[in-house]
Amino acid sequence: MNFEPSAKVAALQQRVSAFMNEYVYPNEDRYLREIDEGDRWQPIALIEELKERAKAAELWNLFLPESAHGAGLTNAEYAPLCEIMGRVVWAPEVFNCSAPDTGNMEVLARYGTAEQKRQWLEPLLRGEIRSAFAMTEPLVASSDATNIESSIVRDGDHYVINGRKWWTSGASDPRCKVFIFMGKTDPQAPRHRQQAMILVPRDTPGVTVVRPLPVFGFDDAPHGHAEVLFENVRVPADNMLLGEGRGFEIAQGRLGPGRIHHCMRLVGLAERALEVMCKRSLSRVAFGRAVAEQSITLQRIADARILIDETRFLVLNAAHRMDTVGNKVATREIAMIKVAAPNMACQVIDWAIQACGGFGMQDRFLAHGYATARSLRIADGPDEVHRNQIGKLELDKYRVREDAV
Repeated sequence: MNFEPSAKVAALQQRVSAFMNEYVYPNEDRYLREIDEGDRWQPIALIEELKERAKAAELWNLFLPESAHGAGLTNAEYAPLCEIMGRVVWAPEVFNCSAPDTGNMEVLARYGTAEQKRQWLEPLLRGEIRSAFAMTEPLVASSDATNIESSIVRDGDHYVINGRKWWTSGASDPRCKVFIFMGKTDPQAPRHRQQAMILVPRDTPGVTVVRPLPVFGFDDAPHGHAEVLFENVRVPADNMLLGEGRGFEIAQGRLGPGRIHHCMRLVGLAERALEVMCKRSLSRVAFGRAVAEQSITLQRIADARILIDETRFLVLNAAHRMDTVGNKVATREIAMIKVAAPNMACQVIDWAIQACGGFGMQDRFLAHGYATARSLRIADGPDEVHRNQIGKLELDKYRVREDAV
C-alpha cells in the first residue's frame, strides 16, 4: 500500500491544519473558560462559531466515505485528516466529525429509510442537531452485546421500549434530539438475531436522563456521557432500523468505522503529547542538564516515536483493508488497531506527564487526553474482547479442517 496522500488529501491536510492553527489551538483557553462559566450543559458559543467557519471553508462531514454529503473520501484518505482533528479533544465537533454522531450518521446512511434520513440524517449532516447511541447497560457485561436486557416489544403500530442504559454519549446535550436504541425484540431467537435498533426521539415521554457520568473526573460537558432510563417509551413502528433481529448486524457495521475513527484521533493526540514532552524537556534543567538530555528521557522519546508510527501504519492498513475488502473481512485489522491505539496513546501521554513533572499533572490537555485514551481501552469493546478475537482468527489459520483431512 502507498501511504503517500493523494494531491486531493494533501491539500485537505493543509487546509485542516491551517484551520486548526488559526481557529482551534488559539481558542483552547477560551473553550475551557466558556465550559466553566454558567450552565455547563448548554452549547458554547465558540463551537457554534467555528462550525460556521468550517462549513464556509468546506471542511465539513469529511468522514463519510463515498458520500455526496461530504468530501467523498475513503477511510484511508480520511485517516490523516482525522488524526489532525484528534490533536484537540473537542476539535472534531467543529468539522461535524465527532462521535457518536459520525457512527449514527453512517447507520442512517446505510440502513435508514428515506423518511428516517429526511427526519434525522439530513439535520445531523447540517449540524443542526446531535444524537446519542444507547447500547451499553449497567446491569450486564455489555462487552458482549448479546447480553443486553432492554426490550423492544411490538404493540400494534408502535413499539414499546423499556431499559436502562449508561455511557450514552451526548444524552445530556440539549442539542441531542434522537437516540439509536438497541434492545431485544425476541429473546428466544438465535443469539445474534434477538436484537434490534430503533430510533427514539429525545422528547418522547418515558425517556429520562438520570445523571451525567464523569470519566476520571471529566464530565465532558456540554456533551457528556449519561445514564438514561427508558420506561414504557412508545415510538412508531416505522422507527425500526432495518428490521427486527437485525440489531447485532447493524452494531457490527457501525462499530467498525467508529473504532477506526477513535484510533485515528488517538494517533493525533499522542503525536501532540510527544510534542509537549519534547518542548518541555528541552526547556527544563535538572541536575545540571536539560531534561531532554537525560538518557531515560531520550529513550522514552525514541520509544514514543516508534509506537506512534507503528500505530499510524496499522491504522492506515486497517483503513485500506476496509476500503478494499469491506469492514467484515477487515475484522482482524480493526480489532488490532482498537487494542494498539489506546494502549499506545496511554503510554505516550504517561511519558509526557512524567517528563513534565508537576506541570504534567495539572495541564488540562495531558490529563484530559489520558482520560480519553484510557476510556477507549473499554469503549467500543474492551482490550480483552479484541485480543480474544485476534487470537482466534490467528489460530483459525492452523486448525485442521474436516474437508482438508
